Amino acid sequence: MGFESLAKIEKEFQTFQILNENGEIVNKAEEPDLTDEQLRELMKRMVYTRVLDQRSISLNRQGRLGFYAPTAGQEASQLASHFALEKEDFILPGYRDVPQIIWHGLPLYKAFLFSKGHFEGNQLPEDLNILPPQIIIGAQIIQATGVALGLKMRNKKAVAVTYTGDGGSSQGDFYEGINFAGAYNTPAIFFIQNNRFAISTPVELQTKAKTLAQKAVAAGIPGIQVDGMDPLAVYVVTKKARERALNGEGPTLIETLTYRYGPHTMAGDDPTRYRSDDLDNEWEKKDPIVRFRTYLQAKNLWTEEDEEQTIEQAQKEIREAIQKADNAPKQKVTDLLGFMFEDMPKNIEEQMEEYKAKESK
Repeated sequence: MGFESLAKIEKEFQTFQILNENGEIVNKAEEPDLTDEQLRELMKRMVYTRVLDQRSISLNRQGRLGFYAPTAGQEASQLASHFALEKEDFILPGYRDVPQIIWHGLPLYKAFLFSKGHFEGNQLPEDLNILPPQIIIGAQIIQATGVALGLKMRNKKAVAVTYTGDGGSSQGDFYEGINFAGAYNTPAIFFIQNNRFAISTPVELQTKAKTLAQKAVAAGIPGIQVDGMDPLAVYVVTKKARERALNGEGPTLIETLTYRYGPHTMAGDDPTRYRSDDLDNEWEKKDPIVRFRTYLQAKNLWTEEDEEQTIEQAQKEIREAIQKADNAPKQKVTDLLGFMFEDMPKNIEEQMEEYKAKESK
């Protein structure tokens, strides 16, 4: 009667890996054709982003940043996937996915202004194909489907890429988005960064599915689970998904198995209340930066000096960017009202005049 079909489906979703936690190639046939310089550049971005995360946490604690969602542990999932994209591709990030849009072209100081709640943080360069980080969990999935459909209708050789966490895959918007994307064969790539906990809820309590990648089956689109701590594997599956989309083969759902070392956000979350030391220690052994460093050192492509120079560069650029963000003009009520409407209603006009008078004193 078909009751055995679920088990058959789940067996198809084996974790794709190229580089194991010891930095060894275990899937030579799938090793990407990246140049030595490209490998070094990816490593630089990962180290830089780890420094950015550490510094952002400190700035948040000092009260110099507002909302912040830590990223340490997810560098391979975020940056190796972005490394497979092109400038013309459109990124729709979640609130933890600021690193991808920085490397896509968002000035660092604007990322800081976004965190501070300053409107200038969402004033994007005209040639930058991104949306601001989405705070509503899962909403970016539907938006990405719409952007991808627009790219298809305009015959653009580009894809729309979006990211959410394991918690986002439990939202209604997630199912609606991937279903619509499949039905209209849009050039979209959907990432579920499965870091095991939607804030404090373990993934095992969110779904009975053995993998999150298998949720693609109901939408009629391919799904793949990948070792999200393995930058080479993440790069390869993203590149293949992009090629599929550009060839008119439709969207792909990618589940990256990863881990966030810090709290869900800096807004009071305490991960020690729901994560054990044993689990933390287990995933620290899989650290994507340690793994990739070992791989590159074996190929004589990365040295301690390279790492120190990258850290120094990151620290310098972060200092300059936060100073620029700190020096941004304080936003006024009239700024916020002015951006709200193209054709301003009468009651807002009255409020504008009232606040202009107050601000001029």
